[in-house]
Amino acid sequence: MEGSANRHVLSILVEDRFGELARIVGLFAGRGFNIDSLAVNRTLEPGMSRVVLVTRGDDAVTEQIIKQVHKLLRVRKVNHMVGTQHFEREHCVVSVRAAGAKGEEELERILRLTGGQVLAHYANGFTVELTSTPDQIESFLERLRPLGIREMVRSAPIALPKVTSDAESTETAA
Repeated sequence: MEGSANRHVLSILVEDRFGELARIVGLFAGRGFNIDSLAVNRTLEPGMSRVVLVTRGDDAVTEQIIKQVHKLLRVRKVNHMVGTQHFEREHCVVSVRAAGAKGEEELERILRLTGGQVLAHYANGFTVELTSTPDQIESFLERLRPLGIREMVRSAPIALPKVTSDAESTETAA
């Protein structure tokens, strides 16, 4: 089916109450959609949280799920970020071997190209980090693979729409 693997990024502003995340996730599970990643945190408004989730699937079914999420009692706003101007970032921390002078030189080159930073240096490797777009994180990891990745942890994406005027800047705008 065409469009069945489309990536969808949703930003959901919800009251911070017990069980609200389970209700949102349940809508996706009930439709057989997997959630690729999920990030939840408080907002500037007391008692409110932002849920950012990434899923892949059919556009029409995703739109139906969005409508159902929007109908949940404690959901204030749902932003479907796909096709809209927005900021999207992930954080990645990687333990890499980078053995010898040549390995260290290559790691330095990769960090200069990507904007990554060294968190720690050990006798037999480094721990490095990068905060960037999901595609740039993928590229960063591909460049590090030849050096020998020992461990890696990656956050879920966070996303926020680009604000074009002061009138759009409030958390609860409809």
